Amino acid sequence: MIEAGLPFSPEVTGLELSLVVPVFNEEESVGPLIERIVDAMSAYGARWELVLVDDGSADRTLLNARSYLSRPGLDLKVVELQRNFGQTAAMQAGIDTARGRLIATLDGDLQNDPKDIPAMVAALEERELDLLVGWRKNRKDGLVLRKIPSWCANYLIGRITGVKLHDYGCSLKIYRASVIKQVKLMGEMHRFIPAWVAGVVPSSRIGEMEVTHHARQHGTSKYGISRTFRVILDLLSVMFFMRYKARPGHFFGSLGLGTGFLSAIILFWLFVQKVAFGEDIGGRPMLILGFMLFLSSVQLITTGILAEMIARTYYRDDASPNYIVRTIFGAETDA
Repeated sequence: MIEAGLPFSPEVTGLELSLVVPVFNEEESVGPLIERIVDAMSAYGARWELVLVDDGSADRTLLNARSYLSRPGLDLKVVELQRNFGQTAAMQAGIDTARGRLIATLDGDLQNDPKDIPAMVAALEERELDLLVGWRKNRKDGLVLRKIPSWCANYLIGRITGVKLHDYGCSLKIYRASVIKQVKLMGEMHRFIPAWVAGVVPSSRIGEMEVTHHARQHGTSKYGISRTFRVILDLLSVMFFMRYKARPGHFFGSLGLGTGFLSAIILFWLFVQKVAFGEDIGGRPMLILGFMLFLSSVQLITTGILAEMIARTYYRDDASPNYIVRTIFGAETDA
């Protein structure tokens, strides 16, 4: 075993590629998945490792994965999280554990095809990209519950983030480790990884490639139609962080100035009505609205100032992970 969080260097380990796979209650899929990965990478001409992250599974997923630790020729690490933290946190744990120069991520439900990985690695290098995203052009999922919400989400994400991709939700991605390790994944933001990476490198260094997609063979999907609403909320968060992460005061300040401007117009008009025409304005709803807008303006501007102070303190000092590792099973040292 090794301790979590050790700073591995690709130059020291000599690893070219790390495959990171989060799994949750995939006891029937994890064995065939490992076999497919080994078969797909058999002709890969460089050293690679497999990092499986068990996200608090309640079935035999962890035991089935650990049974492959003694397999000859397989550099496997199984990261056991203390409880179920969600796919994003599990993916972050795998990325933090990975030691390769490049990192590939894929789902553990056998829907992504590991045979696409060598070609994607070659394409990443040839096109000089920092992130290559899989595009499930012929997606083997239900139309109403999966495809249509995904199409809508991909369109909205592309419009708001400016990173034009056909398939944000595909977990099969290839990264340069030096880039993705600069990105801290939080919440359920794994589907927005290209947007977060675009905050570190130019969007021109993010590309996509058609990949194979298989129908689910075992278990049940962890996602449903309710995911659409979470995507919309997450998308608003992404928009805020991409545009105002370093300057939240501009966001709240703009709203505050806007409401203050409306308040000034209303109160000035009422002032003219009172002074110039002698009208009684004491019981008019417009007076209440004007004062409410004025108070809202003051609150929004002061909130923006406080947000600036909190953001600068938090993002400077916070380095805590969003997951807890119980154990990492695997080789202690590298050959």
